Amino acid sequence: MIGTLINFAAILLGSALGLLLRKGMKPSVSQTVMQGIGLCVILIGVSGAIKTGNTLLVILSMVIGGVVGSLIDIEKRMNQLGAFAQRKLSRDDTEGGSTFAKGFVTASLVFCVGAMAVVGALDSGIRGDHSTLIAKAALDGVAAVVFASSLGIGVMLSAVPVLIYQGMIAILGTAIAPLLSDAVITEMSAVGGLLIMGIGINMLLEKDIKVANLLPAIFVPFLYFPLYQLIAG
Repeated sequence: MIGTLINFAAILLGSALGLLLRKGMKPSVSQTVMQGIGLCVILIGVSGAIKTGNTLLVILSMVIGGVVGSLIDIEKRMNQLGAFAQRKLSRDDTEGGSTFAKGFVTASLVFCVGAMAVVGALDSGIRGDHSTLIAKAALDGVAAVVFASSLGIGVMLSAVPVLIYQGMIAILGTAIAPLLSDAVITEMSAVGGLLIMGIGINMLLEKDIKVANLLPAIFVPFLYFPLYQLIAG
């Protein structure tokens, strides 16, 4: 859990610094920075998505994940959580709940989706090797500065899902590690890359791709490979 706690702290500190920078940032500058971040997020997504070795599995994952996520309506629930937190935590009446929620949802997805979160948490929990999560903490801390300077205090709240998500993987590492082969992690990362691309498109073009509703897609490869081996065997 040490690596996860370091990651948690880095996001909080980065967000705090971003909020300080935000106070002196003109709206035109903030918009330009946001567009630049959107391009960078798309690049991160593409670099993960192209690693897939099974395009059909990625498509299947997006379809199944989209159906499950839409039925649960994860996007709506995350936005509601962000709006609720805004009402309880934010004293800045000029910052609407939608901005707060957007910062929370966007940062949570970017920080939780990706191979480093899974592999790093496993290494931390099983072997006590926190190096991957420390490296991720540095990246997330810098990203939090930029996100918070544009999207506000909602970015700081994204540290909580990171703590829960990576903490659970670290704690359950011994049990789930045998199921996370290199192929599983690669395809989970590829699906995650597509979701990150969706986040980048939303940021850059101000579209409304419901990325959160596609989140279950990440776990389809985790279930697919054991089932495939069981049927094939």
